[in-house]
Amino acid sequence: MGLIDKIKEKAKKQLRTIVLPESEDERVLKATQIVLQDKTAKVVLIGNSETIKADASKCGANIEGATIVDPKKFDNIEKYIDELVELRKSKNLSREDAKELILNEPRFFGCMMVRLGDADGLVAGSNSPTSDVLRAAIQVIKTAPGINTVSSTFVMETKDGKFGDNGLILFADCAVIPDPTAEQLADIASATAATASSVVGLEPKVAMLSFSTKGSASHPLVDKVTNACKILEDRKVNFAFDGELQADAAIVESVGVKKAPNSKVAGYANILVFPDLQSGNIGYKLVQRFAGAEAHGPIIQGLNKPVNDLSRGCSVEDISNLVAITATQIK
Repeated sequence: MGLIDKIKEKAKKQLRTIVLPESEDERVLKATQIVLQDKTAKVVLIGNSETIKADASKCGANIEGATIVDPKKFDNIEKYIDELVELRKSKNLSREDAKELILNEPRFFGCMMVRLGDADGLVAGSNSPTSDVLRAAIQVIKTAPGINTVSSTFVMETKDGKFGDNGLILFADCAVIPDPTAEQLADIASATAATASSVVGLEPKVAMLSFSTKGSASHPLVDKVTNACKILEDRKVNFAFDGELQADAAIVESVGVKKAPNSKVAGYANILVFPDLQSGNIGYKLVQRFAGAEAHGPIIQGLNKPVNDLSRGCSVEDISNLVAITATQIK
């Protein structure tokens, strides 16, 4: 059984409620049918009921069983508007502007559903840029306690099972923060460890990557990684980590023993935290193409409740899979 199949089985047991705000996209409607058939989540679609049902019929999607919520006819709309005004009072958001966002920006409405407990998570991005999805998520749902950074991870599933945990290894951050500080790297490590545990079911072993291993090179870029490790030590985190480590020392047992003999992570890491977005994004794409690995994600992490972002080129299957992943992120 592959990773996605395992995640779907886990999601079926939890049956969370996931909001899909981009109901104008026929891929979302077709994915809704799959999610409902697979029983991996309950689905909330946002928009005009008649329009959504007509669009579903037109594209041959059976969305019977989904809940359709129209913000313009929503009973608790005043509560949602008041909550957004309170959340954004430091930015002097007027009630009129808050009302405009809640009524006409489905990603904001959907995130408010999640914030106030009317849904458990949200998946969007098939019809909007990442910035729009994350803006709504950060402003409405906020970051998790003790975490000030929203980041992402890809779960890489390799065919030979040689590295990581039987071929499963998480790469972070590959999609959000271009040049993280040491503090942000520590946040990324903690958030990815939580994702590994809740979504993938792994015991986290985090390698903080660099071009140096244990002082083999001296450079400000190395210092950033070692400082991130010190921050994790000070936080007394409850997962295994080590750094700075080169990639081979992190995942190859023989190299890890030689370069970092006293490490509990070197040679066995199942989470790789890259020092910046360039290296992370390049790294996951090289592994995906050269090794034929499946790249599941990006999974957005660090938020108080789960919101995940789709590529605008995503498939129907990508959407239904990400719904299942989102459902398993919920504590």
